[in-house]
Amino acid sequence: MLLYRIGRLLATAGGLVIRLCEGEYGITRREWRVLAKLAQEDGILSSALAERAQLDRARTSRAVTSLVAKQLVERRPRPRDRREVALHLTAAGRALYEAMLPRVGQIHQDLTAVLGEVELAALDDMLARLQGQADKLLQQADLPKADRRRGGRRGTAP
Repeated sequence: MLLYRIGRLLATAGGLVIRLCEGEYGITRREWRVLAKLAQEDGILSSALAERAQLDRARTSRAVTSLVAKQLVERRPRPRDRREVALHLTAAGRALYEAMLPRVGQIHQDLTAVLGEVELAALDDMLARLQGQADKLLQQADLPKADRRRGGRRGTAP
């Protein structure tokens, strides 16, 4: 099954990134994702950050709060609407991102080293098409949302 194999690959190779993040830099993988998105688009709102990082708002909020406490991210009210708060990397956050990016990039290089240039391009194309199909299926899905706290569907008796 495709999703099982992709999940297994993510668990194995992603474990390397987790060990790097947590073991050497003291941040979680989710915090790394937030830092990386802010490095690409500094000064965005938390809701936009959650969308772009493909995280729910609660998890994004927790990651941002943790990064603020670690002085890697700061919240700044927007001049036109002080109720809106923009997120910015601090100098320490930018330095951490710049130190980690080559290390994460090397993990990517090492992982994909078994594929040739043509294979990498084909894989990229296939993954883009699979992502598009998954997005389409999700929009069309008529399935109940799972209630993970109870181990089943919402509204069903135990």
